[in-house]
Amino acid sequence: MFFGIDMEKIVIILVVAALLLGPEKLPRYAELLAKFTVRARDWLNGARSRVKDEMGEDFDDIEWRKLDPRQYDPRRIIRDALLDDTPSPPARASAIAPAAVAAPAAAAAATTAAATSAPSTAPATLVRDPDAPVPFDSEAT
Repeated sequence: MFFGIDMEKIVIILVVAALLLGPEKLPRYAELLAKFTVRARDWLNGARSRVKDEMGEDFDDIEWRKLDPRQYDPRRIIRDALLDDTPSPPARASAIAPAAVAAPAAAAAATTAAATSAPSTAPATLVRDPDAPVPFDSEAT
């Protein structure tokens, strides 16, 4: 296989090109194709040598198959993430802070009411009212 094309398809393309170009133009186009192939190979070798010079001695140690973008299947990535058994980190207090900023009077009243009522062993958590508008900071953008 040559770039994902079967050899039979290449032969068919060459036969059709030979028929379309004719015997007069075919040698000239074959020569142009050969020159283009040599130039492309020289360009690729030059690019490879420049990358090797810039990367240093570690260039040969890189496992290029691991960097192949075709291996990044979104389904596999999601499946691996869902099957990961590591516990997720607990929510930080800063993630809840915008709700407290949106309604500081209500938060203060709830804290005062909770402090005056019977003592509770569970920590107090702030929950944003789903019907309340989302807090917006015009200076953040």
